[in-house]
Amino acid sequence: MLEQLSNQIRECDKWAAEAPAKADAATETASKVEYVAAETRSNEHSKERADFDQHVIVPAAKGFLPGGAEQILRSLVENSDDAIITKNLNGIISSWNKSAERIFGYAAEEVIGKPVTILIPLERHDEEPGILARLRRGERIEHYETVRQRKDGSLIDISLTVSPVKDVHGRIVGAAKIARDITERKRKDEHIATLAREAEHRTKNILATVQATVHLSHSETADGLKRAIEGRIQALAKLHDLFVESRWNGAELSRIAAQELAPYVGEGKMRSRIDGPQVMLEPTTAQAIGVTLHELVTNAAKYGALSVPKGQVALSWIRAPDKQIILRWSESGGPVVNQPTHQGFGTSVIERMIQHQLKGEIHLDWRPEGLECEIVFTP
Repeated sequence: MLEQLSNQIRECDKWAAEAPAKADAATETASKVEYVAAETRSNEHSKERADFDQHVIVPAAKGFLPGGAEQILRSLVENSDDAIITKNLNGIISSWNKSAERIFGYAAEEVIGKPVTILIPLERHDEEPGILARLRRGERIEHYETVRQRKDGSLIDISLTVSPVKDVHGRIVGAAKIARDITERKRKDEHIATLAREAEHRTKNILATVQATVHLSHSETADGLKRAIEGRIQALAKLHDLFVESRWNGAELSRIAAQELAPYVGEGKMRSRIDGPQVMLEPTTAQAIGVTLHELVTNAAKYGALSVPKGQVALSWIRAPDKQIILRWSESGGPVVNQPTHQGFGTSVIERMIQHQLKGEIHLDWRPEGLECEIVFTP
């Protein structure tokens, strides 16, 4: 009897032990994560199973434990963290341990003598006839995961094993069920799978953004092209630092601006001014605005207000009644500005970010005293 119980308990984790091979064979990221999580759980339980064999099964078989095998079995059933239930071949519950009461909400007197289908959601009632038919044939029901119903009507995820119970003559008279509450484990597994899919999605987005950045980068020299690409990728890297801090919720607009204008603030010099309400931008929008500000700062440092010691830049934004953000960039104190005769590569990048990616608007005013840029977008 003890050996039978031991085998049934170990069956609860049998599929987890097969997880490494399944993980190797899986093609989807979420599936790999599920199988790896199963392997981890199997490793965690392996010592418990070894202890069970060493301290219970072997000593009981040799007669070293007091009280006899039946007393040991009774103690194990009552103190198990898993619900252990027995039923006859008509599906009527005949025993019910304390963990079954805790997991399903029924006291023993409420369920003993009742059909086990009171624990099965209506849409899963077709499971039980098949189980009973297989038990009558003496078959063992392999471990599987399913859903059961508590007394209050709520549903619970469980892992279940079902084994035939025989009388002293070897005839099958019923079944023993071991049900383990896996609700929390399933929740964690789903969370891990969601994170894996999200990480995969974000990685693809990052690579697509870098690819677009390289594609939009041009220069008359190889060194110039290298510097342009390095600058844009560095701007993206800074943004991702902010994403990590926010657990990938996004980045706050003032922090994006402060990062890009950091070289022109401090050491007694206030060559840039930043003003605006707190605005949290989701990652895609934050990347577009970050790259745009990087291009404006780079242009100002090469040709505009930040190319001379006394030049200044003012960056401000407001939230319009329609929830749109109106962002203004204004340069002053720099060299006299002339209207460009052709569109520069930096301007092309800005327009692509704002008009194509954010579906926003951009207006550039090349005033003699300095560039003014107004961007309107929905955060």
